Amino acid sequence: MSLLIIAVVLWLGIHFGIASTRLRDRLVAGIGELPFRGLFSLLSIGGLVFLVWAWRHTPTMPLWYTPGWLRWVLVAVMPVPFLLFVTALGQRNPTMVGAPGAVAQAPRGIQRITRHPMLWSIALWAAVHVIGNGDSAAIVFFGTLLVTALGGMPSIDAKLARRDPGLWQALSAATSIVPFAAIVQRRNRFVAREIGWLPVVIALAAWAVLLRLHPLLFGVTPVMP
Repeated sequence: MSLLIIAVVLWLGIHFGIASTRLRDRLVAGIGELPFRGLFSLLSIGGLVFLVWAWRHTPTMPLWYTPGWLRWVLVAVMPVPFLLFVTALGQRNPTMVGAPGAVAQAPRGIQRITRHPMLWSIALWAAVHVIGNGDSAAIVFFGTLLVTALGGMPSIDAKLARRDPGLWQALSAATSIVPFAAIVQRRNRFVAREIGWLPVVIALAAWAVLLRLHPLLFGVTPVMP
């Protein structure tokens, strides 16, 4: 478990000690935005590879056993993170709104629901796997990704607010971190046609394929036949 803890500390240090902090701002000022992104991407990929490797090589013990009915619920929930992921890829990333040369645009599609669809997809995916696995190593691994995704949302917001207060004001006024909060508060509205049917089809197809291949790819059957 000690190796996994080291990997977790390294991963969290990369994302909460550098990304979206004032240290990031100083590094960008020193080397430029694009070189920083390249170096940060390499660090993130290396950190993730180490985290996955440490998880796969860490002895574990079961802490609870997920009942069959709950496994079916978890499987039924999984199309939601798939849809969030697909729609996030199909739209401009909110983290880029404050980039140099960016212009203010009204939130559309999935951004009406939440301004962080990609991070919510990771958070929901990780939460499902924490509940579904129930062993110590998996809880540390998926829990770390869950914390990273949830903690990354306000961290990204703070970065946008520092970089371009005007754009951040416009974005925050019309969107929310919590899904559907801005719509419930009537600061925005849901427009299904802006999301379209294609992302739904792609998300459901990806969910079905990965559910079928899950035992082959990961050695775990999400639900018993």
